[in-house]
Amino acid sequence: MRARFVLIILILLGSTAGLAACGTTEEEPGPAPAAKVVGYFAGWGVYARDFQVKDLDTSGAAGRLTHLLYAFGKINNGRCAAADRWADYEKPIAAAGSVDGVADQAGATLRGNIGQLRKLKEKHPGLRVLWSFGGWTGSKGFTEAARDPDAFAASCHDLLTDPRWSGVFDGIDVDWEYPNACGLTCDKSGPDALTRVLGSLRSAFGPDSVITAAVPADVAKLTVADYRTAADSANWLSAMTYDYSGAGGQAAVQKTAPHSPLTAYPGIPRENANTSATVDELLRLGVPSGKVLLGIGFYGRGWTGVSTAEPGGDASGPAAGRHEKGLEDYHVLSRRCPPTGIVAGTAYAFCGSQWWSYDTPETIKAKMAYARGKALGGAFVWELSGDTPQAELLTAVSDGLAAAPR
Repeated sequence: MRARFVLIILILLGSTAGLAACGTTEEEPGPAPAAKVVGYFAGWGVYARDFQVKDLDTSGAAGRLTHLLYAFGKINNGRCAAADRWADYEKPIAAAGSVDGVADQAGATLRGNIGQLRKLKEKHPGLRVLWSFGGWTGSKGFTEAARDPDAFAASCHDLLTDPRWSGVFDGIDVDWEYPNACGLTCDKSGPDALTRVLGSLRSAFGPDSVITAAVPADVAKLTVADYRTAADSANWLSAMTYDYSGAGGQAAVQKTAPHSPLTAYPGIPRENANTSATVDELLRLGVPSGKVLLGIGFYGRGWTGVSTAEPGGDASGPAAGRHEKGLEDYHVLSRRCPPTGIVAGTAYAFCGSQWWSYDTPETIKAKMAYARGKALGGAFVWELSGDTPQAELLTAVSDGLAAAPR
C-alpha cells in the first residue's frame, strides 16, 4: 500500500513538471535589477581641490560606481556646449596624474578630464559615463532650450558624439534647477517643459543611451512640473535630497538644522523638508520607485557663533569653509569637527562655536536601507571630491545598497 502511495506522489510531481514545461504555471519573478551607484565628478575640482580623474581609480571609487556623471556642460543660446575647454579636453595630463600612468602627448587631439575619462572606462569597462548639463549656476539656459527642445537635443547629441571623444559618453544628465520654478533664476516654461526636453533627448540619443535628470527636493517645486511624465523618457530621476537647511540669508539670528535629514524631527524648520517627504511625494505623483535615486551629499553645512550642541540653536552666520562659506567637504569635517550626535538619520557636530551637519558612513548605510525598503533604483552622490582618499562614503553607499533586504 505504501509503495502505491509513493508511486502516486511521483506521478503527480511528474505531471506538475510537465505543466511547467508547457508554460501553464506562472514563472517566478526574476532578480531585481542591480541598484545604481551614481556619482558626480565636478570638472572644476581639478583646480583648487586638486581632485583628479585618477583619484577615482586609486580610491577604489571607480570600481564601485555604476555610473559617473561629469559636471557640468553649459547651455549656450539653447544649445549644449563645453563649459571649460581647458579642463574638459585641452589640459595636458602628466604621467603622475594619469589613470594609466602615461602622459598626454603634445598636440594630442584629446587631453584633460575627458581624455582621462576615456582611460578610466578602459580600465573599468563596466562603468558608464554621462555628461551633465546645468547645475545651480548654469540652469538659466534651459529656459531657451525648452523653446526648441529638438534643436537642443540635436546639439547635445552632436557634442557628446564629437569624434575627439567618441565612445566616452553613454548618455546625458539634465540638472535643471528648476523647471517652471525658481532657483538662482526663475523659469516659466510650463509644467511640461522638462518632459519635452527629455523626450527630445530620448529621440535624439535612442533607446540604449542613458538619459537622466536631477529633480528638486522641495515638495512644492515637485508639484509645478510634470515629473511623472518626464520619468517616461528618463532612465531615472535623481532626487536632490540635501540642502534642506543651510547658513545664509539676511536674518540677524539663524538657527542650526541638519541639511539632509532622512525624516522629520521635533523642531524641524519646515515640516516637509526631509528626504522621506521628497521621496513620498515623487511616488505619490506616480514616478516609479525604480526610477527614483536617493541623493547623498558628501559635504556638510555649518554655522558659527553657536553655543548649543543640539539642533535648533542660535547662530550668528555661516561657518568658514575652504571654498565656500557654510560648506565643507566630509573628509575635512570628519577630522576637524567629528560627529557629536545623530538627528533624523543624519549626523551633526558641535565643536567650539561651530555646528555642522553631514552624513557619515553609518548614517549613509541607514539611508541605503531606507532606499531598499522603498524599492528605489539606487542612490547618487554630490560630489565625489568630498569623500576620503579611501572612498569611505561611496563604499557605504554601494555596500548599503547591496545588503540583503531586512
